[in-house]
Amino acid sequence: MPVFEPVFEPIAGRQPLRPVVTAAALGDGAGRRGLLPVLPALRAVLPEGGLRRGTAVSVGGGDLGLLLALAAGVRESDGGWAAAVGLPELGLAAAAGYGLDLRRLLVADDPGPHWGEVVSVLAGAVELIMLRPDGPVAPKPAARLAAVLRRSGCVLLVAGPWPGAELRLGVRSGRWFGLGDGHGQLTGRQVEVVAEGRGSAARGRTARLWLPDEHGAVRAVAEAAGTTGVGEDVTSGAAGAGLDRMAVV
Repeated sequence: MPVFEPVFEPIAGRQPLRPVVTAAALGDGAGRRGLLPVLPALRAVLPEGGLRRGTAVSVGGGDLGLLLALAAGVRESDGGWAAAVGLPELGLAAAAGYGLDLRRLLVADDPGPHWGEVVSVLAGAVELIMLRPDGPVAPKPAARLAAVLRRSGCVLLVAGPWPGAELRLGVRSGRWFGLGDGHGQLTGRQVEVVAEGRGSAARGRTARLWLPDEHGAVRAVAEAAGTTGVGEDVTSGAAGAGLDRMAVV
């Protein structure tokens, strides 16, 4: 069974910890119903303007920038704890830049085949879990975890496909900005985010966003944008795994 670590401790001084947070300490799942807040720029693309508690959301392509942007709204919720499971490449500087409180983030980098057990334990103690399973997920274990989520009110953000996901989001296209003639700094990324799913999400919605902009923030793309792009963004992990800006020479 993997151990959980709070990410705000210096790496050299970290001690392996068993999870000591409880549902009683962080908020009873039965009381955490309704919608989990999201960043203002994402409200237009979500059918209900937030993430329905107790549900699983699939982030197509495993785009870490979109995953972090969706998770950042947990900071506005009462309690405000989140967890990252199976995401060793997650950039903590980028997570903080998107708005996640690193003092309230639990990390299980490499749960291996025990990721389902880890999610089940954490679902009763945190409001949102970011997850990358160690392989394809069969419908039966997904259904078992769906029952856990419904009881706890936790939101599960999955980097990749998920059987029975109520909502599916992805980045249809994107490009980085900031490069000159083959050198310079990447200062932002524009993307088109697509959301579709069941019920009110069946018709699908799209939004053009900075993910992130030159200040590391998530915001809607203004009508007049005058920066030169660097072409299609073909690496889904670049925004989440690195810092807000990346030097390129």
